[in-house]
Amino acid sequence: MASKSHLSYAKRAEQHRNPVARKLFKTAEAKKSNVVISADLTTTKELLHLADSKCVPVIQDLVEGTNLLSRTSLTVLGPHIALFKTHIDIVADFGPETVEGLKRMAAKHNFMIFEDRKFVDIGNTVQMQYHGGALRISEWAHVVNASGLAGDGTVEALAKTGTSDMFEYREERALLMLAEMTTKGSLATGAYTQTCIESARKHKDFVVGFVANKALSGVETVSSPSADEDFVVFTTGVNRAITGDPLGQQYQTPEKAIGGGSDFIISGRGIYATDDPVETVKIYREEGWEAYLSRVSASG
Repeated sequence: MASKSHLSYAKRAEQHRNPVARKLFKTAEAKKSNVVISADLTTTKELLHLADSKCVPVIQDLVEGTNLLSRTSLTVLGPHIALFKTHIDIVADFGPETVEGLKRMAAKHNFMIFEDRKFVDIGNTVQMQYHGGALRISEWAHVVNASGLAGDGTVEALAKTGTSDMFEYREERALLMLAEMTTKGSLATGAYTQTCIESARKHKDFVVGFVANKALSGVETVSSPSADEDFVVFTTGVNRAITGDPLGQQYQTPEKAIGGGSDFIISGRGIYATDDPVETVKIYREEGWEAYLSRVSASG
């Protein structure tokens, strides 16, 4: 698979054919940040508090007996991130307040929203899950992702919805393929990853990239890349402090992820579960950005 990770975000924004990809790169360039906060939290207040506690009452909800977000008096991560990643189906009190709050925070702090839904079902079902249903995902999430496990029909269905002339958010929404995972023993390798690349190429008007552990330039594919191919790579499991957790998650540092061809680094507990999330996210931002500048400069 072709990679343009040697180019600057600004140059890639200038050249990219997809408006959502252009916005991703422009946001990163404007904020000098390639950090995605993974907000794996279970209440609306916790979600919004993580982005900007000045706009939300102090949270008293507990996570495993510890109020992760009350360790500092102010948690304002919004200015330091490029995207805010949610698992919206774990938010117990999801409703209009959640949606409007996320949209308000995104506009205030100039970040995009990534719903980590991992769509994997027949086409008709995923269309209803994405554009409708209780979670109203298409109304507020700029980016979503899908597994290739159910075949190309899943991707085709989402692409048909997202590129339809009748779709209200056309050219404002995009899809990532879940090409790899960071869990120990993951089966998202080999032929599966190759299939994800083939689907992405087939639906490149809606698919802008991959969730992967590194650049996928070494994966052999049946189809050939187009001259302008430039898929964005998001890498999960980024943590400066530890290499894994008891449930099989495997981590890598910001420097390693960006050096391996990732464009955006995703971190959750490595940031918000620390004693000072704001100072921690600043460190991730600095290390991620410096690694990106080094990668671009090394390419000449």
